[in-house]
Amino acid sequence: RDVILKVNDTIAVGTCPCRENVEKPCIPPTQQVCMFVGDPFASFIAENNPKYRKVSQDEAVKVLEFAHQKGFVHSAYFKKEAGNRFVAICNCCSCCCLGIRMWNQLGGMVPIITASGYVAEVNDDCNGCAACADKTCNFNAISMDEKAQKASVNLAKCMGCGVCVDMCPRKAIQLRREPSKGDPLDVEELKNLGVSG
Repeated sequence: RDVILKVNDTIAVGTCPCRENVEKPCIPPTQQVCMFVGDPFASFIAENNPKYRKVSQDEAVKVLEFAHQKGFVHSAYFKKEAGNRFVAICNCCSCCCLGIRMWNQLGGMVPIITASGYVAEVNDDCNGCAACADKTCNFNAISMDEKAQKASVNLAKCMGCGVCVDMCPRKAIQLRREPSKGDPLDVEELKNLGVSG
């Protein structure tokens, strides 16, 4: 959200190619949830691909809010072909996203996704309802500890996406900074990587 609100450049929203290529996507493939941020890429795709269109910041934020409520992971993409600059935000899920599916199937052994720099942490307010474990964690990092009767986070699998934090009805999960998971992205740094502002 902060990236979108601080950028003073073109934003294009379009159809998710991953959801177009799975048999039973979690949302209709025509639901536009993937976005290119900044020119020349956003204008180019909006002008040359009929599945993408230019949108305002407000509309882009509404796309992010919709995706967040669905439990999707907001993923920032940096492309080698674009000089390693930030170019896109995809809203990914473990049932459709090729990157997350490969990450989970290969146990994180292929470096296609980078953690956020945070991990989820369960506090004593957890009552073991399992809302966080039932289809919430896209990286299969949360399970129920039957003995303790509360959620347990596998820190090796946790990517610190934060989806579980808002999905917990008791607010028993927070993100904490974890240096072993890398440095968090900085909005100002993203702007310096090529998105004009």
